[in-house]
Amino acid sequence: MISSAVFRSAVAVVPFVPTTTTTTTTTRVSASTKRKPAKPNSAKFSSIRLGFPATLKAVSHCQSSTSLDAIDEDEKTRVRVRVLDSSLRVLEWDKVCDAVSSFAGTSLGREASKQQLRSLNQTYEESLKLLSETNAAVEIHKYNNAILDFTGIDTLLVRSAIDNARRASTVDGQEAMAVAALLQFSEALQINIRAAIKENADLHKRFMPLAEMMVFDVTVYLYSPISLHLQILDCFTSKSLVRSILQVINEDGSIKDSASPRLKQARWRVMNLESKIVQLSDSEPCTSSAASSALIDESMSKFFLQLSQLMNAIIANENNGTTSLEASNINGRWCVKSGIGPMTNFNGLLLSSGSGTGNIIEPVSAVPLNNELLEAKSSVADAEVEVLSEITEKMKMDVDGIENLLRSVIELDVVSARASYGLTLGGTCPDLLLVDDENAPLSPQSIPPKDNSLKLPYSSIRQWKLWLPKAHHPLLLQQHRHNLQEARKDFADATADFRRRKMYQENISQREITQNIQMLREKVTQLEKAHPVPVDILIEKKTRVLLITGPNTGGKTICLKAVGLAAIMAKAGLYVLCSEPARMPWFDSVFADIGDDQSLFQSLSTFTGHLRQISDIQANSTSQSLVLLDEIGAGTNPLEGAALGMSILEAFANAGALLTIATTHHGELKTLKYSNEGFENACMEFDEINLKPTYKILWGIPGRSNAVNIAERLGLPRVILDDARTLYGAASAEIDEVISELEKFKQDVEERVHEAQHFLMLSKDLHEKLLHVQRKLNGHVSDLRYKKMQQISEFASKARSSLHRKLQQQRASARQTFQPAGPETSVPQPPLSSEQSTAASNLLTVETKSTTIEAVKQASPGAENKSRVPIVGDVVQVSSLGTKGTVVKVEPSKGEIVVQAGRLKLKLKFSDIKI
Repeated sequence: MISSAVFRSAVAVVPFVPTTTTTTTTTRVSASTKRKPAKPNSAKFSSIRLGFPATLKAVSHCQSSTSLDAIDEDEKTRVRVRVLDSSLRVLEWDKVCDAVSSFAGTSLGREASKQQLRSLNQTYEESLKLLSETNAAVEIHKYNNAILDFTGIDTLLVRSAIDNARRASTVDGQEAMAVAALLQFSEALQINIRAAIKENADLHKRFMPLAEMMVFDVTVYLYSPISLHLQILDCFTSKSLVRSILQVINEDGSIKDSASPRLKQARWRVMNLESKIVQLSDSEPCTSSAASSALIDESMSKFFLQLSQLMNAIIANENNGTTSLEASNINGRWCVKSGIGPMTNFNGLLLSSGSGTGNIIEPVSAVPLNNELLEAKSSVADAEVEVLSEITEKMKMDVDGIENLLRSVIELDVVSARASYGLTLGGTCPDLLLVDDENAPLSPQSIPPKDNSLKLPYSSIRQWKLWLPKAHHPLLLQQHRHNLQEARKDFADATADFRRRKMYQENISQREITQNIQMLREKVTQLEKAHPVPVDILIEKKTRVLLITGPNTGGKTICLKAVGLAAIMAKAGLYVLCSEPARMPWFDSVFADIGDDQSLFQSLSTFTGHLRQISDIQANSTSQSLVLLDEIGAGTNPLEGAALGMSILEAFANAGALLTIATTHHGELKTLKYSNEGFENACMEFDEINLKPTYKILWGIPGRSNAVNIAERLGLPRVILDDARTLYGAASAEIDEVISELEKFKQDVEERVHEAQHFLMLSKDLHEKLLHVQRKLNGHVSDLRYKKMQQISEFASKARSSLHRKLQQQRASARQTFQPAGPETSVPQPPLSSEQSTAASNLLTVETKSTTIEAVKQASPGAENKSRVPIVGDVVQVSSLGTKGTVVKVEPSKGEIVVQAGRLKLKLKFSDIKI
């Protein structure tokens, strides 16, 4: 491998003579363009004849379209449409559209879904609106999947009913029932939405994006978008119209007998006519007539009798054993059908005749009776038309509301299909970013992944242009899910069939069936393990060109298509199939050159076909486009192809699309990263031990093609492989060895970084847990302290209450003990003994202390108490007792004094006395 500067010098000295083969293209070339040998530092190739710029590196985007200057605007538009259609074709976008539309519940909804997905002309604001609608539908599906169930609505019949009502034509019964089903769905939708919002008010905000939607006009086959403000809770409903339809129409669309008296009578007449004609033609006239007299009126009995007698008589007279005759109803008229044989002799009208089929003859005498039967049927038809006309007149009054409701339901079906697709395949709503210029901010400086197993290719302080972790190719994922479902179904069916046959004791080979079931079980297990490998597509903001290298069958093209489809899906309002979070810029267009574009009709080889496509892409891409180039520079001389590929990529990097992703096997292109900061390398990982690709991307390093190793895995002879390695050369082997060592070093660094991130995450989690425990402990201590204070307060309150009661009791007892005797009852009281005096003193002390506790809360210290501390010998006033005493002891540190009041010693607070 050599550097880009050295490679340019090497290319400059290689003479190049363009091929003389002419090509048929739609691109014009200036007449002054002449064949010249390549000059130093130039890259002029045969692509000049295809309109590709001669020196791409110094050519701006506007200069790259000089080959189209002479073409009018219509031609430019045609070329742009062609290159976009070609890009969508190689990306297989139509298959994605079909997959999404299959989730729609109505026929017009499926058509509208395809049209909306294929239009791809949305602005950035419209793409955001489509995604918000999809999010709202996802929320509704998560709440109740049955709310947006459109399977019972026949939109084609409703469309036909609306057209008939506008043209003053009569709707039929099936159309009327389709309209009734639509109106019933609208009413049920409103009820369910209101119930959901009533249950959870937050759902109102989640459902609101469906309040205003862009609806495709079904009157012009759903092609033209119109502006319609849809209020789900105000959708058109008409209970009276639904009631009118259900009263006269059955579920299958037939008109009820009770729809009108006239219809009931006419149908009763026809029914009896037909049934009795058949019955009487096979029995005796008198018996049938007698049996029918109790069921029908006399006039109808006469009709049955006449027609039955007539048919029986004709058949009896003509039945000579050589011809079989039978009565048949042909187009509503009763006739005689004869088998193969000679013609009959009775007079009649020959309705049909053919060899091998017999003859159908209407007897002349049966014509009046058949006319009467047809007249009865005509009366039934007239009565049915009368009933349907009344329904049509009622529909005319509400036809505008019904049509708007149909549009709304179709658009709801389209949105519901997008939501169901995303939910079924496990998609993620992408965060779309609009980039007006390359210096605009794309995303926050770091996007913390939810999955700790994600290996970041760059430092987390960098900004990202595109972030799609664990991205899937939608078609691969869809195919795998389909295969897995089919395998599980086959296994379940085989198991059920085996049990059924065993239950009914059928003759079976149990060993053979068991082996078959075991094989099906192993197939299911293999498919469950062989899940498509996701890739982490994480592109830094400064990157303009991503170059992916690696082995064949390694997944390079799948990565290209996955990115392209993800960009289109996000623009069309679809979920992207990757893990959260998904962030990507909004692309106005996606251009792709993938696969073999040769055309025998246009005399284009593979190489020239690719060059024409790349030239058109260069001319039509903008600063907001995504360009995908597969195997750039392939299909021609490797040296020239590498030089051309280098110039093309540099042109896109300097003045081209917002992002270009290319794959290649040219080793020279891998050096562009080291000369242009807009380039970035990535490679598909290859398992050197098992000699097979892992389908994972390694970022920041170029890859190797591993062609010889792949050939070894495929079983190529050892001699050929050894010769190939020898011819490959020692220098190339050394370069591959360096790349291999670099890949291993890169993997080792990523594993170390991943491990460090893992431990950092654990440390953060541990820190959060410690903080949580600390906060919880602090709260627990506070709660415990508060509870203790409450317990102490309650205990003190109970103690005060108990002391207060005892004090009251002792006071009452003291009053009775020391109460003086009255004049009439002056009984001398004996003096107190010493023990009694002591008890009384203690009692008063307790009483005084109790009273003091209550007095502390009520009494406020006076000015004197604050100005002077009492001393021993002072006479003080005890506030609680209302008596005076002498201070005998003072304890200033405690704020207490001892007062002698008579024979009592009281220990009081300073606040309990007055000096």
